[in-house]
Amino acid sequence: MLIVSLKNVPKGEQHAHAHSLLRVCLQRRLADSSGVQLAYGEHGKPYLPEHPELHFNLSHTVGAAACLVSQAECGVDIERVRTMRENVLRRAYSPAEQQLVLSAPEPERDMLFTRLWTLKEAYVKALGTGIAYPLATADFSGFTLSGAYSQVDMYSCRFRQYLIRGELLLSVCEMI
Repeated sequence: MLIVSLKNVPKGEQHAHAHSLLRVCLQRRLADSSGVQLAYGEHGKPYLPEHPELHFNLSHTVGAAACLVSQAECGVDIERVRTMRENVLRRAYSPAEQQLVLSAPEPERDMLFTRLWTLKEAYVKALGTGIAYPLATADFSGFTLSGAYSQVDMYSCRFRQYLIRGELLLSVCEMI
C-alpha cells in the first residue's frame, strides 16, 4: 500500500505528517493498530516488532510525504527536483550515471540527477543501511522514466518511479 500526501506542511511538522500516513496505512492493514509500537534497526530503520509480516518506509519533502507498507522489505523516497551538485555526483553516482547526467541537456540534467538520487535512496532504505551503503555501486543508468511512470526489476528488487506534477519524483523499492 502506497499513500502519497501532497500537502504543504511546515518543515518542523513533515516528519509527524509522514507518521500520520503510516497510521492510516496500518489502520487499513491491521484489525487493531492502536497499540502498534515502532522499533529501530542497527542503522535506524524503523520496523514493527509485533508485526514482522509488515514492512514500511516513510519519506517527506516540502509539500509532500509518502508512506509505503509492504509484505517485503521496502524503501521509498520523494524529492522535489533539485539542482545537480557536482560533489554529490562524483561521490554517490557510478561512472555510467555521472556520464549520463553530465551529457544530458541543461534543462533535463537536474531532473535526471534527482531521478537517480531517489532510486538510490529508496534502494538503500529498503536494504536498511541508509547512506552508509556505497551509493556509487548501485547503478541505475539503465532506468528510464517513460511519461510519468516507470518500473524495472534489478538488484533482486522491483523499482517504480513516478513523476508528480512535473516537480516531484517518487521512487519505490520492494525486495522480490
